[in-house]
Amino acid sequence: MKKAAFFCIPAHGHTNPMLPVAAEMVKRGNKVRFYSFDEFKEKIEKTGAEFISCDKFLPELTNSEKEKLKKVSQTEMSIQDIRITLKMNDFLEKEFKEFQPDVVYTDSVCFWGKLNAWKFNVPMVVSTSTFAFNQMSSQYMKNSPKELADMIFGLPKITKELKTLEPFGYHVKNTLSLVQSDNDTDSIVYTSENFQPYSESFSDHYKFVGPSVFSKVLPDKTKDRSLVYISMGTVINDKPDFYSKCISALKDMEIDVIISCGNVVSPSQFGELPENIKMYPYVNQLDILSKADVFITHCGMNSVSESLYMATPMVLYPQTGEQYAVARRAKEIGAGEMLTDDSIQGIAKAVKTVLNKKDYAQAADKCSKDFRSCSGTAGAAEFIENAPNKSNGYDFLKEVNKASGKFNAVYWLIAVILIVLFGLFVTWKFVWIIGLVAGIFFYPVGKAVQKKIYKSMAAKKFNR
Repeated sequence: MKKAAFFCIPAHGHTNPMLPVAAEMVKRGNKVRFYSFDEFKEKIEKTGAEFISCDKFLPELTNSEKEKLKKVSQTEMSIQDIRITLKMNDFLEKEFKEFQPDVVYTDSVCFWGKLNAWKFNVPMVVSTSTFAFNQMSSQYMKNSPKELADMIFGLPKITKELKTLEPFGYHVKNTLSLVQSDNDTDSIVYTSENFQPYSESFSDHYKFVGPSVFSKVLPDKTKDRSLVYISMGTVINDKPDFYSKCISALKDMEIDVIISCGNVVSPSQFGELPENIKMYPYVNQLDILSKADVFITHCGMNSVSESLYMATPMVLYPQTGEQYAVARRAKEIGAGEMLTDDSIQGIAKAVKTVLNKKDYAQAADKCSKDFRSCSGTAGAAEFIENAPNKSNGYDFLKEVNKASGKFNAVYWLIAVILIVLFGLFVTWKFVWIIGLVAGIFFYPVGKAVQKKIYKSMAAKKFNR
């Protein structure tokens, strides 16, 4: 029997995949303490884990801070995570000494879970609620100018907050070391190797277990009329205009529609709904997806995973860079259509395209079979029990970087030679132009070469 301490931030998308893992750990005879927040108390206790409330450590937020969090500001989330860690310091110090966990299972962005595992030298396994992101897979993300500005200008604020951790025994190099995926940390990812972008670049310290769900229901699409399901998740779901457009786009189609709008938007504000459309604050998403033919989704990892698990193709409407990465991968495997035009006409066209072209449903069904062949919660529990896990020591990404480094060295050597030759035989006055051009082209050329090297090495190493 192992004693496991589970940690997560107060977010449904991060907590939900950890719940079936907790249940499996308890089922296998382990003792689990789940440090979470009151809104998840009932769900956690149903798993058999011991719920430990952390609500009293949540800081009082100003209206400005609340708005930034609603808009998924990485800077604000990081700052609040650091402040919560400090507030929990005395409490968790006592808990670790009393409970003496054998392993910590913590969400990838739950700073207090990670920091205390390091501080008390307890084996740690990271719960990755989206794709595992490293220098290769992060290329799938498409951050908006606003998101990029938030990250760039927020770094000094985060660095300043990090310094407040030092006196309490938390030693952190930088923010990246708290959130990045590295090949030395045991990590569980709730998807398959086939769906994870650049899965070859991750070491044996990564366990791709497939979607973590309680449902044993199989997809069943047999019914008289097609069913379209719409949800924008639990965070950025204040989208009354978008729901209104969906209603207008789908009301005259010979289909049934179910909309899950969350608790911010009220179904009553849309008046009397068309006969074929029903709207609820919350639904049993897996149950509906098992019957649905199309899912209009914001492309959160949980939503896309559940959709593919239930063989439901999607209309993809990502709202953040992370969600864009998930949407891009779903489109790549042929299981979704990007909603590039969110007008009434654009929504209707996208839904009709996914309904009428059977390739989408076939791709989703293929992915469903792949997900269901993964080790699931049993594999996740075994991985946690065996932490720290052994690796074969081979770091494929490191080898790719070595080969890319050689190209980079040759690139700049050629650039220097050209500068010298231009200076000697033409003029030194304008040699800076060559340096400027070399600098401008270095990033795109370097990335293109790195991808080529990656594919070549992966084909040889993994026979792909």
